[in-house]
Amino acid sequence: MADKMRWRYGETNPVTLPVASATNIEIGDVVYLSSGAALPASQINDIGGAGPATLAAAQEILHDGFVGVAMQRSRVGDDAEIRIATSGVFEFDCASATFELGDRVGTSADGTALAPQSVVAVDAGSPQLALGRVARRAPIAATHILVDIHSTILKDGPQAVA
Repeated sequence: MADKMRWRYGETNPVTLPVASATNIEIGDVVYLSSGAALPASQINDIGGAGPATLAAAQEILHDGFVGVAMQRSRVGDDAEIRIATSGVFEFDCASATFELGDRVGTSADGTALAPQSVVAVDAGSPQLALGRVARRAPIAATHILVDIHSTILKDGPQAVA
């Protein structure tokens, strides 16, 4: 997917992280932390094969290391750190669906890999699969939604309702 600035509003509380030189990260990619480096969600792949057994298992792996959304790109061969937003409201692509304010969303799948710039609703009772909550309801089926992201690494991610 091409670079797309997905930030719409709110404090981004950015951090910077290194990116392995063999990794490509686009602006707008959902990013997680692995071995001290930023990786795009698409690095969690081969879902149902040698990788995670299900989409939910892949979403949980991403959730556990979720840093935020890339605000800078890193091409293969780059060795500079990139800025990553750990909070704020971002507009993500989604399959045509309706959403209510506060619905939990996680990264969707693109074939057998997580899609780094697309989300899907997750079960309300499964905060361990989510990256954030819907920030504007979509009572009529929409293909883009606003999501208030919650970095797991810095802000403990989406929490279960008390």
